[in-house]
Amino acid sequence: MSSETVIGIDVSRDWLDGFCLPEKQRFRFQNSPDGHARLLETLQSMPDGLTVGFEATGGQEWALWRVLISMGLNAVQLPPAQIKAFALAMGKRAKTDQIDAELIARFMAFRPEAGRTLPDEKLQFLRALTVRRAQMVEARKRLSAQISARRKQGVSAELEDMDSSLKAFLESQISELEQRIESVIGEAEELSAKAELLRSIPGIGPVSVAMLLAEMPELGRMTATEAAAMTGLAPMAHDSGAMRGKRVISGGRRSLRHVLFQAGLAAACHNPVLKAVAKRMKERGKPHKLVIVAIERRLITIANAILKTGVPWRISSAA
Repeated sequence: MSSETVIGIDVSRDWLDGFCLPEKQRFRFQNSPDGHARLLETLQSMPDGLTVGFEATGGQEWALWRVLISMGLNAVQLPPAQIKAFALAMGKRAKTDQIDAELIARFMAFRPEAGRTLPDEKLQFLRALTVRRAQMVEARKRLSAQISARRKQGVSAELEDMDSSLKAFLESQISELEQRIESVIGEAEELSAKAELLRSIPGIGPVSVAMLLAEMPELGRMTATEAAAMTGLAPMAHDSGAMRGKRVISGGRRSLRHVLFQAGLAAACHNPVLKAVAKRMKERGKPHKLVIVAIERRLITIANAILKTGVPWRISSAA
């Protein structure tokens, strides 16, 4: 357990609920510039060396995060899945903002090394673009399903024209976002160098490259096991006594895992090394999805190794 002062903050759209350890002090401020200023006054009255943590909340924590970092405070973002698992381990089933703030603080005291640091401005912008692109792609997917359903119902030509216009608009937005993503990567020397290394891996295309850079900036500075776990691709055991349960994957950064599944499909067909791995697994009767997940795990391991060494992909890299 850490003996340092830790602050857990539950961030909602309107409020910041905090809990301080070891003093067990609680506070509540508005999630607004004025509330941030009042929070800073409270934190500055505390001992030096404190750590502030909060869950990822879909971007509602970013303004606070920037303010805390600008004032020289150690502030980290925590995965909600880990806080939820910690709450279950603690036997906490009730959920309020105050309870969540205390859980965050106690989790940080238990796991002081956990947490994600604030990325630089280029990465923040890149992440915003990749998130927006994913939203547009999901909207296009839903629209396509609706168009297909309406065609079966025999919709009028007027609605057909409206659907076509909306789909064309989404297509243009996605294309524009992809161009801006490429531009952001190309303008940053470090991102551009990493992107070139990642593109050398057969199966990893522009979308996967952008997502890896935006959502996993730690890639290249971790072990293969850590990389697999961070993407939610590490098989988790479910054993008890003589019983051996089925291994499953879970957790990790979900948006990244979805993109990597598409990369796994491509690599299983076009990467000369991983194609052979997929073929052997299929010959042993392994289910299709299990094969693709195994290929994804190999891909992320290869990507981590390539960024670590700075050497582009070659067949021996994946052997």
